Amino acid sequence: MARILAIDYGKKRTGLAVTDPLQIIAGGLATVSTSELFDYLKKYIQSEPVERIVIGEPLQPNGKPSENLQRVKAFVNRWRKAVPEIPIEFYDERFTSVLAHQAMIDSGLKKKARADKALVDEISATIILQDYMRFTQFRKEK
Repeated sequence: MARILAIDYGKKRTGLAVTDPLQIIAGGLATVSTSELFDYLKKYIQSEPVERIVIGEPLQPNGKPSENLQRVKAFVNRWRKAVPEIPIEFYDERFTSVLAHQAMIDSGLKKKARADKALVDEISATIILQDYMRFTQFRKEK
């Protein structure tokens, strides 16, 4: 099996998470500068098999698009044209930053560590991936 990779796309920084090869466990991979994201991913998929990419769809709590959605769509379109053999799909990312902060608090991280936005982005990507994996497993069981 190949990995599933998740993206929490941001204007400046982007958090990444990935599954193990058996797609059982999701874990943080990195936080990269958004301007370097495309090249980072192309290099990553050369060294690790990736089955698909899940990218957080930035929506407001009421379900309307956030201001970041156009940037995310532009990235997705670029990826689909350049690397059509690895599908990329949207997944609702509402509240992942809030959940990431709560996970940091629950794990006992000090306030200074919780202020690390790069870590928040990576944890958010991990939450997107975990939710996606739960959702797809639920669909398989029905």
